[in-house]
Amino acid sequence: MNSGYIHTQLDWLLSAARDPMLVCDGTGVIVRANGPLAALFGWPLDDLIGEPVEILVPAGARGRHAQLRRHGDNARAMGAGRFMAVDHGGTEFPVEVSLAPFGEGETVLTLATVHDMRARIGAEQALRDSEARMRAVFETAADGIITIDERGLIERVNPAAEHMFGYAEAELTGRNVSVLMPSPDRERHDGYLRNYLRTGDRRVIGHGREVHGLRKDGSLFPMELAVTEMRIGDARMFTGLVRDITTRKESERQAAVLLQGLRAANEELGNFAYVVSHDLKAPLRAIGALADWVATDYSDRFDDEGREHMRLLISRVHRMGSLIDGILQYSRLGREGGTLRMVDLNAVVAEVVDLLAPPAGIAVTVEPGMPALWTEPTRIRQVFHNLLSNAIKYMDKPQGLITVGWTDEGDRWRFAVADNGPGIEARHFERIFQLFQTLAPRDRVESTGVGLALVRKIVDLLGGQVWLASVPGEGSTFYFSLPKAHRDARMDWP
Repeated sequence: MNSGYIHTQLDWLLSAARDPMLVCDGTGVIVRANGPLAALFGWPLDDLIGEPVEILVPAGARGRHAQLRRHGDNARAMGAGRFMAVDHGGTEFPVEVSLAPFGEGETVLTLATVHDMRARIGAEQALRDSEARMRAVFETAADGIITIDERGLIERVNPAAEHMFGYAEAELTGRNVSVLMPSPDRERHDGYLRNYLRTGDRRVIGHGREVHGLRKDGSLFPMELAVTEMRIGDARMFTGLVRDITTRKESERQAAVLLQGLRAANEELGNFAYVVSHDLKAPLRAIGALADWVATDYSDRFDDEGREHMRLLISRVHRMGSLIDGILQYSRLGREGGTLRMVDLNAVVAEVVDLLAPPAGIAVTVEPGMPALWTEPTRIRQVFHNLLSNAIKYMDKPQGLITVGWTDEGDRWRFAVADNGPGIEARHFERIFQLFQTLAPRDRVESTGVGLALVRKIVDLLGGQVWLASVPGEGSTFYFSLPKAHRDARMDWP
């Protein structure tokens, strides 16, 4: 074969190749190279021709490379396999080189194909990093992880699963996963898996559910199981994530017992409040009737002081009756459910104002266009009734002004009852919402101290909040907000 033919073949091969390629003669001088190789190493193509191949080798390795080549070990000298190369700018990078002899006799040349390994090595490192992270997750996960093949045979279990089921991984590898299931799940499992592989009908895969696991010692425990499917080549693999929920189940059981006890205690307390109130009201009515009779029949025998004492006696009997009624109302809240419906607050507030019949010196103004609210009619009427009656009762100005307003806050309605009364000091803001708490002397203003406690409890049950702003001497504004969505109102009271 003549050299002209060989060079023609080389020129054709190099021009057609997409991979970086070069050709060296027996002395290691580059006699041919293609554009991809010049681009890879950053050399002008013409400048490479005639240079020793060591120009593409890092400076520290060139001497050994040339020595190997001079001793005729071309394969080793050329670095067949992976090694480090250097580009025209001096940057070293990994490459993989494939060598092949070309020609015969004195015209034997060496053809080198060079592959840039940076992307592949980066991908391999990323894969190793990913595997390391997955291994760390597998080894340290608090939940049990069990991997099985499509026959149901266990391939891997992590330490959490070993601890959970009481087996070492070596004891489970190769065994059917049904060994971790109690009857009847154990007997059903293989049939379910076969049915899924045949029909694709899934019951567990992709869905979490609560089941029972079987430990090595034969004990059962509740667990959450979620199964995912993956494919490795043509094979199907299934990974089960298992969480021991023994503690949670015990907590739920204890909570249920406590809730039942709380309901029983609430019921007993409600019954107690009703019985006590009933037993208190019977003698109270007798005292009231007797006091009225004495005050009427013996009025001419009392002096001014005696008549004042009788007035106070009758007043306090009535207050006691109102207090008992308030206790009953408060105790029933949260135990008696209500019927939710759309309530027109314009009509509700108008009815409350009409019922309260404010005295001539007090003007009540209601902002028009109040919304309709999905709520329980009696409870919302109680809220406005208590707030308005308090504003009227405690008014200390000759010209009292009370305003009922509302604001749309997106997903909630905010309502306000403002007055120009005596106002309340900030230190009392929390106290006035507590049961039986009043700020004015009871002999000056008749009050049970139940009204605002009822307001707060009702608004809480309706899913809202209540608060106030006040300036002593100038007046107070009581605010409460309620959700627009009826699902936020907790009318299914326990």
